[in-house]
Amino acid sequence: MSDTQKIQPEVFGHHGMLKTGKLRVGDAVKAQVDQVARERAAWNHSATHLMHAALREVLGQHVQQKGSLVDAERTRFDFTHDAPMTDEEIRRVEALVNREIRRNVEVAARIMKFDDAIRAGALAFFGDKYGDEVRVLQMGDFSTELCGGTHVRRTGDIGFFKIVSETGVAAGIRRVEAVTADGALAAVQAQEARLADAAAALKVQPAEVAQKVHHILDNMRVLEKELARLKSKMAASRGEELIAQAADVKGVKVLAASIDGADAKTLREAMDRLKDKLRTAAIVLAASDGARVSLIAGVTADLTAKLKAGELVNFVARQVGGKGGGRADMAQAGGSEPAKVPGALGSVKGWVEQRL
Repeated sequence: MSDTQKIQPEVFGHHGMLKTGKLRVGDAVKAQVDQVARERAAWNHSATHLMHAALREVLGQHVQQKGSLVDAERTRFDFTHDAPMTDEEIRRVEALVNREIRRNVEVAARIMKFDDAIRAGALAFFGDKYGDEVRVLQMGDFSTELCGGTHVRRTGDIGFFKIVSETGVAAGIRRVEAVTADGALAAVQAQEARLADAAAALKVQPAEVAQKVHHILDNMRVLEKELARLKSKMAASRGEELIAQAADVKGVKVLAASIDGADAKTLREAMDRLKDKLRTAAIVLAASDGARVSLIAGVTADLTAKLKAGELVNFVARQVGGKGGGRADMAQAGGSEPAKVPGALGSVKGWVEQRL
């Protein structure tokens, strides 16, 4: 058998696959419980009750169950809450559940009238339909809920509880997934193994990983600033060289060139300098990282009535597998065919000539 579902209050359907032989109406079938899977599911199911109570204590009494899935591997619990849980809230829920596990209190079940159970403080599960009499499951003074499922005899049987994820599934609905017993142990050991791998790569002790990572990030920020400074300096130097390459078209300086290694910010800075130097000009600058092309076009203010930077950059971008746009005096674009950049830049002079 692979599953059991409640079809009616007193009718249960057992799901299974016939692997050999034939099955006829009226045949007797022997169903056998997978004791290992049942025991693991009981750990996770009882932990779900404790987690529900812990969530209400940590987050507030507005928390209500909106769905759950319990199997032999884990528990998944959906509940009402309007914000992601913080790391501290997750730790507090874990601490409360594990405290109740260590208390090892009896898990008691009794049959009560539904109204009496609710008055006694029992929580009803989302989506369940109840008859006049209900089964009330109580775990000491920490959790009391209506439930007809399989549970441990004492909370200590759960062994250990660990939350492995917390996510949003809909507006105002959060989802927690957790593991118990040897599943929780395996999750912690896997985390330790990943931490050990990171520590080995960083050549520090596991306890020093966070400090080392912060140190590396600080160094990266310093290096990024230095790289930006050098790129800006390179662009300035390259810009001076490019001025001599500008062609004269009816009194307008036309410049189309590549600046190797430049990023978008560096291209903008170079464009500003070149416009200042050339005064009356139409300029296109390009840079490539091997897979993508960055383009920027600039037109000095005295020419924007005849020449539009957005049209110019789009003209070039279409030739290198891209598109772009922007203001009349400055526009940017991208492309995906770096090999076509030289030809596209070579066409700029003719485009300007046609419009002057």
